[in-house]
Amino acid sequence: MVGAVLVRDGRVVGSGYHTRAGAPHAEAVALEQAGSRAHGAVLYVNLEPCCHFGRTPPCVDAIVAARVREVVACMRDPDRRVRGKGFRALGAAGVRVRVGLLERDARRLNERFLRRVAAGRPFVTLKAGMSLDGRIATRSGESKWITSQHARAAGRELRCAHDAVMVGVNTVLRDDPRLTAGPAPREGAVAMLRPLPARVVLDGRLRTPPGARLLRAAGGQPIIVTLPGAPVQRRRRLEKAGALVLEVAGRNGRISVGAALRELGRRGLSSVLIEGGSELLGSALDERLGDRLVVFVAARLIGGRRLLPVFGGRGAAELRQAPRLREVTVRTVGPDLRVEGRLEFPRRGGG
Repeated sequence: MVGAVLVRDGRVVGSGYHTRAGAPHAEAVALEQAGSRAHGAVLYVNLEPCCHFGRTPPCVDAIVAARVREVVACMRDPDRRVRGKGFRALGAAGVRVRVGLLERDARRLNERFLRRVAAGRPFVTLKAGMSLDGRIATRSGESKWITSQHARAAGRELRCAHDAVMVGVNTVLRDDPRLTAGPAPREGAVAMLRPLPARVVLDGRLRTPPGARLLRAAGGQPIIVTLPGAPVQRRRRLEKAGALVLEVAGRNGRISVGAALRELGRRGLSSVLIEGGSELLGSALDERLGDRLVVFVAARLIGGRRLLPVFGGRGAAELRQAPRLREVTVRTVGPDLRVEGRLEFPRRGGG
């Protein structure tokens, strides 16, 4: 997400932003708007201008050709094709470069892109709905609906902000969800152009029924992630139903959530919303894979010492190993609470 502003003699002479992949970059839009007024201007941009040919020509060449006097950028582009090369090319052409203004804000703006580049996986949001005592189903297995329709609508909108929605196969077998997204927040052309998220199921033995609703729902292509050696006939039936079946590594008969996320990252997905169930959410925490957490809490108590918790998996052996929630916000959504924050994992060993 990149925006650019050209300023000459204290006046804005051009501005623009990158609307979608393949469209002109922010700098090119601002330069075209400014025309000859770009000569001697200062270009403010939140990310290092590109210096390579991709879907669009290098922005560095256009900046130099327009005789921009100075470039003020928030941060370096971590993409291996750039990584400071754009700044060096500008400096070699006589353009003054300043870097670091509002860098923290710029990193927050593009945290999903930065996570994919740095870690080789998408940005991960963990989302759950639960009772006040942390239960996701009653003793009889009833789970629809613990939270209110207001919380469910907010959850569908949350899907719109991600490239994919992921659940485990047990959630599919129990609830048969569609995993469809609600209306995206209206924040200009970027929100309106955003495609519907892909629907992803982690299913090591391909138990997803070919007639599952998520395979028939409108939106992004359904993706079934499984283990090598999964039953061939089941795979063919799912592919015939329209699913893309991917094989990733696992351990002890269970899919590695990290391996699944890295495969999705290789396919260009920058953000994944993991919705459940309990074991998938717990496995994500065990593998230290969450970046953000959103929990909808219903004002009701279910009880039961043996009932499923929100987060299964192994869990932390000691408190010092438990992840913390930072920058926490709590607000009401209808009769429920929405608790949200940034996940912070301790160093290995709990230090």
